Amino acid sequence: MDKRVVVFLVLSLAIILGFDLFIRQMGWAPDQNHPQPPAEDASGPGSSAEREPAPGPGTGKDSGLTGSSLPSKSGQKPGAPSLDISPTLLEQTVIIETDLVRVGLSSRGGVIRTWELKRYHTSPPEKKPVQLVYHGGKFKGPLSLTVTNADIDKTIREGLYNIEKDFTSLDAAHPVGHVTMQFHDPITHIGVEKKLTFHHDSYVVDVSVALEGIIEPYDIVLGTNFGIVEWGTGFIGVIGSASQVDEVIENETPEKELERKGTVQWAAMHDKYFLSVFLPKQGTSVLVKTEGEQIVSTGVRMPAPGGAPVALQLYAGPKEYDTLRSMNAGLEGMIDFGFFIFGSWSFVKAIAKPIFYILRFIHDYIPNYGISIILLTCAIKILFVPLQYKSYKSMRMMRVIQPKIKEVQEKYKGDRDRLNKELMKLYRDQKVNPLGGFLPMFLQMPVFIALFNVLYTSIDLRQAPFMLWVTDLSLQDPFYVLPILMGATMFIQQKITPTTMDPTQAKIMLVLPIGLTFLFINFPAGLVLYWVTNNILTISQQLITDRFLLTDKALASAGAEQSSSPNA
Repeated sequence: MDKRVVVFLVLSLAIILGFDLFIRQMGWAPDQNHPQPPAEDASGPGSSAEREPAPGPGTGKDSGLTGSSLPSKSGQKPGAPSLDISPTLLEQTVIIETDLVRVGLSSRGGVIRTWELKRYHTSPPEKKPVQLVYHGGKFKGPLSLTVTNADIDKTIREGLYNIEKDFTSLDAAHPVGHVTMQFHDPITHIGVEKKLTFHHDSYVVDVSVALEGIIEPYDIVLGTNFGIVEWGTGFIGVIGSASQVDEVIENETPEKELERKGTVQWAAMHDKYFLSVFLPKQGTSVLVKTEGEQIVSTGVRMPAPGGAPVALQLYAGPKEYDTLRSMNAGLEGMIDFGFFIFGSWSFVKAIAKPIFYILRFIHDYIPNYGISIILLTCAIKILFVPLQYKSYKSMRMMRVIQPKIKEVQEKYKGDRDRLNKELMKLYRDQKVNPLGGFLPMFLQMPVFIALFNVLYTSIDLRQAPFMLWVTDLSLQDPFYVLPILMGATMFIQQKITPTTMDPTQAKIMLVLPIGLTFLFINFPAGLVLYWVTNNILTISQQLITDRFLLTDKALASAGAEQSSSPNA
């Protein structure tokens, strides 16, 4: 029985921890990062390099426009787009600066061209500000408007908007700023006005949209992969589109296209650490479109314009738990603490959230997440000391009575029913539970999985240093010190753990630490630090138990005294 339990645990760990490595080695995993096109030459056409334009009509004093301003051409037939949209020189970019973001707004379609997070950077060696706008794919840019009429759609999407703002930059002294993007075609009498309100200490932008000359429903879209920085793989939950319609949250990216009809609470796109989301005041459905692998867009369908502007909020930033929770829209659920085996489990999430709160509570007093992880691991270890003691005791006692078990198996090897009865009688007489070594470990698995999710998905560990060479606990150890320590401590733990396996099987099991060491090389340093700490504590507990608690005398008094013949 003990052999089966060990085999079960080994296979379970191999499936749970080895799946990600397996698909990578087989070449089935997609690339994590989108290939970004080369940046535009600041001296070439369509440049958005920052430079002040010469004052001209429609360009306010504080418009912040970059690029050149040319008048649009008219004279086209009614019903056709009235702008000559071919010269890319017409495009201008307005730069918005707050404490948290640096945003570029393009006059071509009145869309978001860039959205940089000033407090988060890409992985070394680049260490550039995280860019949430993806410049690729066939879908329109963030904040685009689309309609079914192809001519009108092209006019409002590729037309030139006049952009004005009433601020230079936002800070504590100037906390709120407004940007107005206007477009009007005198031939078709189509007009669009987008008003954006920025806040210096928030990733939330208040958006107001008013339309003229459009009598059909229209879509406000987030654009291609807006909010998705990388398509990670493995145990990090679902990446792509998500929405809440009629109070029901769906986290699914379709193969081609999807529309969810009903009252829209929000529509979002997200990855492991970042998120963009629309929260409309009104909306009839959410639309999701994809283009091949790892290219997705989503938006909110609005009813036909009724004269009054429509209002919504845009959030584009990190998955900070407190920030998302303060929006009172259930967006904190996008941090999937309950992910396990290709699904989200409520019981795992129920355990993970308290662990997450405790970790942050410790960090409030000890501002080093590495030390906080060590202290949290110690607390969890102390909590499970009684269960682990029972498990260890059961394994020791099973090893003690192993000669009796073999005698019974040899004596009744031709009668399976009698063999089972005699084994159960032996366990009962010796006060040994054959599952006693497995059940305590099974009860600890949800806690392990929950802690795994907390350390693997929480943005709190991103860019959080530990000490010396470990400068980011969300990245792998650059010198592989922690994975090697993990493998070494696991090897020691196996050597001192009692087992009923024969010597050959025991030697085969020693390969497990080597395999897990290579697997954990690619895991975040924070997660490996937890595992190393847990192994060291387990070794210490076993040594103390062997020396002071489970001595031969103690085992004999527990009913596991050896005898020369089985109690048949």
